[in-house]
Amino acid sequence: MNTKGIMLKPEFEKAVLDLGFSEFTEIQEKCIPLIQQGRDVIGLSYTGSGKTAAFGFPSLEKVVPGRGIQMLVIVPTRELCLQVTKEFRKFTKYRRTYIVEVYGGVSISPQIMHLRYADVVIGTPGRLLDVLSRSALNTGNIRILVLDEADKMFEMGFIDDVNKILSRIPKNSQKLLFSATMSQEIMNIARGYMNNPEKVKMQTYVDKDKLLQHYYEVDRHNKFSLLVHTIKHESKGLTIVFCGTRHIVDLISKNLYKQNIQSQAIHGGMTQNRRKQVMDLFRDGKLDVLVASDVAARGLDIKNVNMIINYNIPKTSNEYVHRIGRTARAGNEGKVISFLSPEDHDNFRRVLEDRSLLIHKMKTPQFEHVEFIRPQRPQRQFHRPSGHHGQFHSRFSGYRRR
Repeated sequence: MNTKGIMLKPEFEKAVLDLGFSEFTEIQEKCIPLIQQGRDVIGLSYTGSGKTAAFGFPSLEKVVPGRGIQMLVIVPTRELCLQVTKEFRKFTKYRRTYIVEVYGGVSISPQIMHLRYADVVIGTPGRLLDVLSRSALNTGNIRILVLDEADKMFEMGFIDDVNKILSRIPKNSQKLLFSATMSQEIMNIARGYMNNPEKVKMQTYVDKDKLLQHYYEVDRHNKFSLLVHTIKHESKGLTIVFCGTRHIVDLISKNLYKQNIQSQAIHGGMTQNRRKQVMDLFRDGKLDVLVASDVAARGLDIKNVNMIINYNIPKTSNEYVHRIGRTARAGNEGKVISFLSPEDHDNFRRVLEDRSLLIHKMKTPQFEHVEFIRPQRPQRQFHRPSGHHGQFHSRFSGYRRR
């Protein structure tokens, strides 16, 4: 392995080799030495850059098992919480470290019980505040704090929660913040809580030489037919279809299934257990298509995704970048296809404000029309009130002429 001069403790070097790393990524190469030196770090990197290992390995090296909670990682979503926990357990394969995940949507009691023995805690802001309010999370020994996907956290409205948690962390602890963008909220966090942080900025998020991005212009009523054609004729592996709302996600997934395409939906309105079941099926190759809201765009480790389809254009270039970051990873090729209807033009214009995105218009292929079934709305029942035979009633029936 090309270590680029980076030295880890033997038990972590062994874990790195087991994970099959051939070399450290740019963000890892830049961040690991700084974190080992005890510096506060702001890492600006996109999904797929390897940031979990960038802050995970050098931070976990400093944790001594059995001495209480020494490291806290705050993440915006349950999925990312589970993903970081899974990676950390791989990283600490040869050093028995008690890692506890804390997130909402499940019972808090088992989490509180596990916190008694934790060395490292990974959690979402709301549930972390819950356990703090119950005095179940001792922050006095925390040496390292990580804010992961900070921009997403603040977009989701967690800024006040994060500030409340940070106020409970020892001031002399090392603080690491990772984000795709440098927003005003992040600058405020840096000024308020960090000690002269070193800023590490990534220049690229995917291998553009291996990522083909293009779009088709299509009428809204023909989008689904084009989607079926694209999946059947252009997809060569795992495909993620991104939609704008939970309702559309469910509708598209059900209709794809009627077209004999093995698909499942994932969005924030599903239970945690159901979301985990769907992700396991997709990772294991038992599904061809994952139909997702933007909850799946960040933090999820989904390998071998060959195609991203934007059924609805995202509202910002930031969201677009996080969607496409699911493919063309680790040297693999990938394709992104966006469906552009008249109502998508405003969003698409905002996406194209990022001049680094090379999205080419392609001639829309000929495709067969397929049926798109929408759920029937229940018919409204109108009943004439008793005692007013033949009398006209409306919201104006009580009006009197003066």
